[in-house]
Amino acid sequence: MSEQLIGQTHLNIGGKVLAAIDPSVYSESVAHYAAWAAHRLAAPLEYLHVLNRHPEHADSKDLSGSLALGAQEDLLKKLALLDESKCKLAQERGRLLLKHAQAIAQTFHGIQASSKLRHGSLVETLTEQEADVRLFVLGKRGEHADFAKGHLGGQIERAVRAVHRPLLVVSRAYTEVSKILVAFDGSPTTRKGIEMVAGSPLFRGMHVDVLIVGKEDEGTSQALEWALSVLTAAGLSNRGLVVAGDPEEVISLRAKEESTDLLVMGAYGHSRVRQLIVGSTTTSVLRACRIPVLLLR
Repeated sequence: MSEQLIGQTHLNIGGKVLAAIDPSVYSESVAHYAAWAAHRLAAPLEYLHVLNRHPEHADSKDLSGSLALGAQEDLLKKLALLDESKCKLAQERGRLLLKHAQAIAQTFHGIQASSKLRHGSLVETLTEQEADVRLFVLGKRGEHADFAKGHLGGQIERAVRAVHRPLLVVSRAYTEVSKILVAFDGSPTTRKGIEMVAGSPLFRGMHVDVLIVGKEDEGTSQALEWALSVLTAAGLSNRGLVVAGDPEEVISLRAKEESTDLLVMGAYGHSRVRQLIVGSTTTSVLRACRIPVLLLR
């Protein structure tokens, strides 16, 4: 097995698990999956909550210009006090969210986690922290996402494109992971993903389904045989699946039909499968899958 290929995934090298916590319904699931991953990887765990620099100004309008000078000054003072109060409340809420996540890690997974409260942009903060990160963990949608329409959070889409470490995008409910599905097409990128799965303690003892979306032919059979042999050598039970159709639809459907706990996908390249996380179909797959998706960079 190629140590160089495995190392490029960053799951098998040093670094922490960094999980972004916000007030959305995904916060507990993020806390659980991050603690689960940190425990299996024997990696440090840190929970992060990012406060917008000036959230109090996001939807406000400045109406003070039409007021008399004295009234204007009085209004500005009141607004300043209100802004200060909002900031303090946001910070306190962030601290409580982080403490709750730490309690989940300790109570349910038996590990200690550190926490960090930062001001700024979530995506910028993640990229700034990247050098010390082994795995990012985020919820599928943030607190302002449109659940009625099933949209992904805009922050999540930007983070997927910005970071270069593996990124675990979690579902709303936490479920212990014992069976995973790997989207595979025989390319160097997805072969790297197979080697990562085989070599990472994150998946030790699990069952792995390897899915190729396409036509079954000699090339497909040889690629699948290679993938299964790597997994077998690592002691992982496995099965190969070749299904014709559109990757966007097939991957989500097979994940559901096979009762998969986690989907693993590669990031780069030009095939239909590997374009999923860099093109418009990223949103469709992440939205359709009701299980966590591990995106390899």
